[in-house]
Amino acid sequence: MRGIEIQKGEPVDRALKRLKSMLDSEGILEEMRRRRAFETVTQRKQRKERTAVKRHAIRWRFQRNKPAEEEGA
Repeated sequence: MRGIEIQKGEPVDRALKRLKSMLDSEGILEEMRRRRAFETVTQRKQRKERTAVKRHAIRWRFQRNKPAEEEGA
């Protein structure tokens, strides 16, 4: 079961924000939103292309910063 521990005296708003950020980082909120309505094959393909672009951008950012001697190997 997923959850967070609320510290003594912690505002509920802050605890909810921590929970939301945890669920968002795990991809649970995105999947919940996606399952809320029917998705056509075309919409699914477009969504997968958008996520691939994001993944590629992140991968490119980290590969671009590698030292020259590692890239040549």
